[in-house]
Amino acid sequence: MSSLNRKQPISTVMLPAKVDSVTVASVEVMLVAALRPGARVIVDGSQVTYMSAAGVRTFASVLHKAAEVEARIVFCRFTGAAWDCLLVSGFSELLEIAPTVEEASARLEREPPHVGGESLHRRGATG
Repeated sequence: MSSLNRKQPISTVMLPAKVDSVTVASVEVMLVAALRPGARVIVDGSQVTYMSAAGVRTFASVLHKAAEVEARIVFCRFTGAAWDCLLVSGFSELLEIAPTVEEASARLEREPPHVGGESLHRRGATG
């Protein structure tokens, strides 16, 4: 998988200011459109000023779809209320999140952090 990833260019998806029940359908379409076998995708959250639980659920759905095609996603530049939403939901520990676009890109250039059965559950966590 990693040799395939290194040949793929890195795509960047900019999220809108609001990622909520009104916008999640279009956000999911944007994110899924970037997923191809072996894709490497940066999801830039720098413009997000509000994110609801619907947004977090959409990220989970997209991560499952990414795993199906062996694509990698690194989220970056979330701040304020959007970052708080990721923290409170626990997704800050489940998503791969970088502070900058440059760090996200560097992570995608490296080997995947977990090889094998990816899961949205923390390692060692039980049902």
